[in-house]
Amino acid sequence: MAYESLREFLEELEAEGELVRVRVEVDPILEISEITDRISKAGGPALLFERVRGSAFPVVINVFGSEKRTARALGVQRLDDLAEKVAALIRPQIPETFLGKIHKALEILPQLRALPPRLVRSGPCQEIIKTGSQVNLYELPVLQCWPKDAGRFITFGQVYTRNPETGERNVGLYRLQLLGPNKTAMHWHLHHDGCQHYQLYKRAHKRMPIAVALGGDPVYTYMATAPLPPSTDECLLGGFLRGQPVELVPCKTVEMEVPASAEIVLEGYINPDEPLVTEGPFGDHTGFYSLADQFPVFHVTAITHRANALYPTTIVGKPPMEDCYLGKATERLFLPLVKMFIPEVVDYDLPWFGVFHNFCFVSIRKRWPQQARKVMSAIWSLGQMMFSKIIVVVDEDVNVHNYDEVWFHVGANVHPGRDVVFCEGPTDILDHAAPVCGVGHKMGIDATRKFPEEGHPRPWPEEILMDADTVAKVTARWSEYGLGPDPGPVGKGLGWYLRRVLRAAT
Repeated sequence: MAYESLREFLEELEAEGELVRVRVEVDPILEISEITDRISKAGGPALLFERVRGSAFPVVINVFGSEKRTARALGVQRLDDLAEKVAALIRPQIPETFLGKIHKALEILPQLRALPPRLVRSGPCQEIIKTGSQVNLYELPVLQCWPKDAGRFITFGQVYTRNPETGERNVGLYRLQLLGPNKTAMHWHLHHDGCQHYQLYKRAHKRMPIAVALGGDPVYTYMATAPLPPSTDECLLGGFLRGQPVELVPCKTVEMEVPASAEIVLEGYINPDEPLVTEGPFGDHTGFYSLADQFPVFHVTAITHRANALYPTTIVGKPPMEDCYLGKATERLFLPLVKMFIPEVVDYDLPWFGVFHNFCFVSIRKRWPQQARKVMSAIWSLGQMMFSKIIVVVDEDVNVHNYDEVWFHVGANVHPGRDVVFCEGPTDILDHAAPVCGVGHKMGIDATRKFPEEGHPRPWPEEILMDADTVAKVTARWSEYGLGPDPGPVGKGLGWYLRRVLRAAT
């Protein structure tokens, strides 16, 4: 479903016990982070801090801090439903009958019509307007998250930019370090579309308009994190996920549009001819402090907000944290697209302990020699998956979401001198192990069964599996044994086990 505002979503969470209000005064410097870190790692609720020292704005955090809440925010029951939703759109099963085709078209058309954003004249995000000397970023309860952070950072802002040559919009999620009452540093990496827009303005020596929106339908925050192809408007994804167009309102001091239902909006510009400033260190999602570096200055010309605005924010650090669930949503959402480009892929998993770019586990339908290496190469050329430091490829009957099972097959099936591949190329900017920033080595591990043509002339042994009849018999009689709930064959469902037995027999 589409939420008219962030507060509508929060009301729903509170009614179901998924949001807790903290009514005592708390400090935005470190204290909120420490509270949230404990709650987040315990799988706890969203938090609404009603009294924040030094600010009149309440702070809401950990909104996406569970799979259940993230799925609900994106309009589905389970994150896996996102993949099914995308698959139905890009590969619809068209019925054979004329009437059936008409019904299918009627199912798809509303989704397509919901895609383009819609411009409106006004919105709640502009109930209060502050410009010029009224602008004071220190009125916002901006957090300092970790002790060695360089200062206070806005961490959940949807940054709206536009390509000066084509007019194409981009929405990214970039952190902003407070440098004064009306300026911040703008932290973006070279591969980000926002940074590419900045390079175009820099070449043209033109001032770059920017708007930063906080809140609105929670889909808006998610769409800013989604690694869409260049020149793809994130507002199209937002409309698809919510089933309704994203409503945008013109800014007051710059030529940009932002979600009308946002809580707070920062308007301003970057002067690309101005010297860069030092930004960071910052305690990042890798679990380490990202180092200080040079970034452009964002000058804030206006702050607009709701009359009773909330300040949405997040903290990142060692997983699991709120951003882990946003990453899992992206993993599930893009599975059909990965399969479209790499058809032999069955499933993939970007484990939390790999902070999404250190590890990629992928299962494939292997039919010919060296197919695993082909898949590795394809992944390393697929959008931001090019940053995958270590790719592990397993057979289709291995559950990539069961990490013990994946590593079991690595240990069992890999001959290191034959099955480990190294290549050099672009790495994630935050990979501090790379000898040069953004450039380093990556590794692929082929943990599939080997064909003779792959340098394995010996017979490949069969895995130990119980026969299907015995599995079915024990499952049917389990309640007679007096052993409590049936854990299922090897901890899995009967259907999975039977499919694996059949796979081993073919």
